[in-house]
Amino acid sequence: MAVAVLAAILLWPVRPETVVATTSQVNAGDGTRAAVNSTIDPVRPVASIADGSIPESTPLEVSRREIAEEEVATIALFKAAAPSVVHITTHSVQRDYFSMNLQKIPRGSGTGFVWDKQGHIVTNFHVIKGADLAYVDFGDQQNSTAKLVGAAPEKDLAVLKIEADPAKLRPLPLGTSSNLEVGLKALAIGNPFGLDHTLTTGIVSALGREIESTTGLPIKDVIQTDAAINPGNSGGPLLDSSGRLIGVNTAIYSPSGTYAGIGFAIPVDVVKWVVPELIQHGKVTRAGIAVGYASDRMIAQFGLPGVLILEVKPVSEAARAKLRATRRNQFGEILLGDIIVGIGQEIVRNNKDLILELEKYKVGERVTLKLLRNGEPMEVDVLLELAE
Repeated sequence: MAVAVLAAILLWPVRPETVVATTSQVNAGDGTRAAVNSTIDPVRPVASIADGSIPESTPLEVSRREIAEEEVATIALFKAAAPSVVHITTHSVQRDYFSMNLQKIPRGSGTGFVWDKQGHIVTNFHVIKGADLAYVDFGDQQNSTAKLVGAAPEKDLAVLKIEADPAKLRPLPLGTSSNLEVGLKALAIGNPFGLDHTLTTGIVSALGREIESTTGLPIKDVIQTDAAINPGNSGGPLLDSSGRLIGVNTAIYSPSGTYAGIGFAIPVDVVKWVVPELIQHGKVTRAGIAVGYASDRMIAQFGLPGVLILEVKPVSEAARAKLRATRRNQFGEILLGDIIVGIGQEIVRNNKDLILELEKYKVGERVTLKLLRNGEPMEVDVLLELAE
């Protein structure tokens, strides 16, 4: 039969511009029968197929092998990372008006991931905001009750804790976001619309973006990705091609509220210093200056070039540095205090700028404040204290 098929191929008139694809059954070396897909190249003599000199590989086969290798790597990455990703559901507790019984009301869901063997789970603050109860599911249909350890609303991060066998907990390896480049592969694992353990892939689309947190403070150096992120993905990991955490998926830009090709993730370099603070203190401890500041509204109202100091705490490093507060003279006139216009080499225009700059320092470090005092520029060194 095979000989007849091959003979028919040899005798069939083939025009030079025609490519004929055939599928035939031929005997394999082990006596079994195997299907062979052959493509007749009009440039190559037809007899080269009949005499067994079939090329070992074609450009199409090479391309398929390369795609397969990439797919194998993606599959391995998902299998390694998926057990670290959890589905979080939240509830509020309300008392029934008539029966006076307490009822659990579902609020929403999101994603989180295992941080350590002690049972700490990292997610977004907005996932658990306002919730009375939270449950964590590893995909085995067994919910674990989670308690809130700490939250940083200004970074949209929160840490939960569950009681679980350490052998079950697989923390994600941490990468770094400082050396990311646009175009690098990015993979997101989450629970969009409650569909648990969904993998989407894309690239790092842009770096250094800025989004607004639930407190109104900006989150800087955010990663932009085109890996599909939808409601329910919040709090899930953004991974590099090696399966290391590079960000926490937190928001999307979309007129419809669903995926539109633009997603944002909090960079892992921020996560790496915020999460330990939340585990240890329940909040982010900040370095600050022991003074009271004018609001941004007041700064804008008076057209000030920086942050006005309203008061200075009497027993503080700020008082020792002789910073001046706003006061009234004997005639009742308001005398403006020092105006902070910079810290080090960075410009400060409002309270947001000031907070984000002080965030870079630790308690006990000394900074140089650039001030305007009675309209005259000056510099003052001050030791940073624990912000209240």
